[in-house]
Amino acid sequence: MTNTSSPRRIRRMPERQTTERDALFELLDQELVGHLAAVADGTPVVVPMGFARDGNHLLLHGSTGGGFALRAAAEGATVAFAVTSLDGLVYARSLFDSSMNYRSAVVYGVLEPVDDERADAALLALSERLMPGRPAEVRATTRKERAATRVLRLALDDVVMKVRAAGASESPDDGEDHTGWAGVVPIRRAWGTPEPSALTPVGTPVPGSVAALTADRHPLR
Repeated sequence: MTNTSSPRRIRRMPERQTTERDALFELLDQELVGHLAAVADGTPVVVPMGFARDGNHLLLHGSTGGGFALRAAAEGATVAFAVTSLDGLVYARSLFDSSMNYRSAVVYGVLEPVDDERADAALLALSERLMPGRPAEVRATTRKERAATRVLRLALDDVVMKVRAAGASESPDDGEDHTGWAGVVPIRRAWGTPEPSALTPVGTPVPGSVAALTADRHPLR
């Protein structure tokens, strides 16, 4: 396994930091939403965004009509993009010792606009990640829609990742009453039953992309 190259170090519970590239890629390939943070006009701004990993970069998109992400890219400002998976609640024998199992990563860097020659491929990659198979089922993007969309990418060069994947903190001599239950409640997420739009005719077949997504009732792909 290769490691991330960030020199940043976690100060609180540093033993939970991981630099394994495979662990980072697994997290980024499972989650669908992250949070982009930057300073705009002297004010910190955080916005949730869908994203996709493309090799050693994250792909993001926004409107050409505005948005702090495009301004940050134009100014060459450093941004942060955070992705978190909550994997379980940890029930200890005190509230103080209770915790969460999670995987989280923060990517630091400068947003880079994807040039026009590569933008279509980047948008396709982003769409396929969020809705696998859907691009082949819908009409082509119009020139107006394409002109209104910009694609940005963020290199995975400066990343800090933290993981907790353990049971409740306990030891035979911790002074707690061990007859009380302690343990972990894992979190499982699943897609629900597809709901057609109001203008979709009754009886319209569910498209293959939706059927495939909901077949295993699990959103992590």
